[in-house]
Amino acid sequence: MSHDHTIHKHHHHVGWDHSIAPVLTVAPGESVEFEVFEASGGQLSPSSIVDDVGRMDFGKINPVTGPVSVDGAEPGDVLKVTLLSFTPSGWGWTANIPGFGLLADQFEDPALHLWQYDPATMTPAFFGHWGKVPLKPFTGTIGVAPGEPGLHSIVPPRRVGGNMDVRDLATGTELYLPVEVAGALFSVGDTHAAQGDGEVCGTAIESPMSVALKFELIKQQPLAFPRFTTPGPVARHLDAKGYEVTTGIGPDLMDASRAAVRGMVDLLSARHGMPAVEAYMLCSVCGDLRISEIVDVPNWTVSFYFPRIVFD
Repeated sequence: MSHDHTIHKHHHHVGWDHSIAPVLTVAPGESVEFEVFEASGGQLSPSSIVDDVGRMDFGKINPVTGPVSVDGAEPGDVLKVTLLSFTPSGWGWTANIPGFGLLADQFEDPALHLWQYDPATMTPAFFGHWGKVPLKPFTGTIGVAPGEPGLHSIVPPRRVGGNMDVRDLATGTELYLPVEVAGALFSVGDTHAAQGDGEVCGTAIESPMSVALKFELIKQQPLAFPRFTTPGPVARHLDAKGYEVTTGIGPDLMDASRAAVRGMVDLLSARHGMPAVEAYMLCSVCGDLRISEIVDVPNWTVSFYFPRIVFD
């Protein structure tokens, strides 16, 4: 499928700043194919070793390709972005980065898993000798420039999108973003071959790709936060064999989340004989952290769903 424009990955930036000049201006209705770095910004490669994780420069993390100006976009508008297609590279990485992730205090040493997968068939990717992870390409960082002046970190998500890490921003999804500056100034990056809801260790299958998007404008319909529409079921690639589920229960959602994830790490380690840090990384790429109940005061229930198909 051909697209109206192509932007290569050397047109990238780190951080959101509406003073960054656009590399391209498009008309509503046009499509653009973006070449995207993986989250390390090229610092990790298919030949990397675990020591490279500790040497990464965090000032280069999560580069995004762009920005693109959409002709006629004004503050108060909504930018509709349709995710048309992904062209995967066939390799990726998952890492435990010291000081980062839901259980950072429990996993203090760096760890690295390198993935190879078939970019044509997208068949499940092997995780060592333990199992295979079903793939679902999506983009983790996608958004427009904030209205507030200055340079803003790329790491946290924002009202205008950014590093949301929503697994369902995949092919066919329609994403709606609130526009805060003229032209919207859209950028995209941080493509993943797979991720669980929660991305609990802080990384997914971080994988460079190209992503094709179409832009449309909805005039003067203020939107408080991003929203999106999926084209169909969102977990069919994981559902077939059911799930193992652990829970955390208590008055603090973060503590309950940590307990649910630690319970699954312990279960996978004991059942499959894998080191705990490997189980932790595997949970991040294919397990789903869910709020199951948040009304029964004073305790909330968080569940961690791990797809049994991985070990089938």
